[in-house]
Amino acid sequence: MVRLFFLELAVPLAEAERALGKRVVQALERTGLAKVGARVAPRARIAPVDELLIASDRLSTDPTDDPPDYVSTYSPTARLCDLLTPRPRSKRALDVGTGNGIHALLAARHTRRVVATDVNPRALAFTEVNAALSGLDNVACRRGSLFEPVDGERFDLIVCNAPYVVSPERRWTYRDGALEGDELSERVVRGAAARLDEGGFANVCVTWLGGDAEVPDERVAEWVDGSGCDAWILPLNESNPVEYAERWNSHFSGDPAEYDDAVRRWTSYLEWLGAAVVTEGAVLLHRRAGKNTTRIDEVDEDELDVASAQIQRAFAARARLDGADLRDALLASPHDLRVDTQVENGRAVGARVVLEEGTWPELEAAARAAELVAGLDGSRTLRDLSASRDAVSLCRELLELGALELVGFA
Repeated sequence: MVRLFFLELAVPLAEAERALGKRVVQALERTGLAKVGARVAPRARIAPVDELLIASDRLSTDPTDDPPDYVSTYSPTARLCDLLTPRPRSKRALDVGTGNGIHALLAARHTRRVVATDVNPRALAFTEVNAALSGLDNVACRRGSLFEPVDGERFDLIVCNAPYVVSPERRWTYRDGALEGDELSERVVRGAAARLDEGGFANVCVTWLGGDAEVPDERVAEWVDGSGCDAWILPLNESNPVEYAERWNSHFSGDPAEYDDAVRRWTSYLEWLGAAVVTEGAVLLHRRAGKNTTRIDEVDEDELDVASAQIQRAFAARARLDGADLRDALLASPHDLRVDTQVENGRAVGARVVLEEGTWPELEAAARAAELVAGLDGSRTLRDLSASRDAVSLCRELLELGALELVGFA
């Protein structure tokens, strides 16, 4: 199985039948996952993701050879979306633009029913196969663009790893949106917010354009304003138009003329759109009544880890602090919160506070404020601890970053 579907190497028929049995080999041929003759040749890739098995089209060695309805494997952007998805127990979840179905299947492990949508019928076919491969029977596939197949429905969790490349191309369904600029990303963000049930979460991985490099996230902040949701915007990768065009056309590097032409076309297109900066990132949403807030924090994707617990702590804190006095809160430090005191000449002169999970946020702090944070165990309020203004400010920031837990109020 590893040779055939992970390394994508053809194997002799006799070996395949001896390892898998004739019925399985016949099933591989019927489903189109393999071509069977004297040798069994893979027509798909199957990769393990946690305890799931994810079939997709074969690994792409030259994107220009991929068909328009190509279905990609578990990619770096899929991994980012996976790590940044909050995963409470839910009744109904939605995966928009499901592709190979990975996010629908991940949600199916903690959700009663999942709906997966896509315009690409081959993507939905792979999703159905993958649900069967992983023994999941609570995923329903619906064909259509974005939220059209679920019009009028609401969900506890919405995930979308949208067609994320802003380009003049319309070559691949999974990569290039059919709309100009970042309009598809805007529709996904606004559509997810509108379809969340009260208390529901959304994680959408999208790309947005900034007309001013000094305020690159102003546009995406407008998308969530007035949405009825608290929002957490996480820029992961920022590029100017030339850098962006060069990165997404690197597969032409062996043909200098083709490469230069592609970079020129893409750069001209982005400049026509008025883009000074192109940002790839995630928009996290939590629907709740009250005074909603938005914050923006850059994330280093090389340090990113599973962030579900951190994200849920962060949004829970925002909700519970709405209209409340933080000094009356009972706070506790997660076990992954580390406080490093900086000492000079035997005297504490500062500290660094790091959450060693999720997005790995890191803050510089006054030594006494950090010392107070390190000792928080949920038993006494900040008022009881006579917390200074610096300490209260540090606690608020750590709460909004999910680096502290709000246990309750006195």
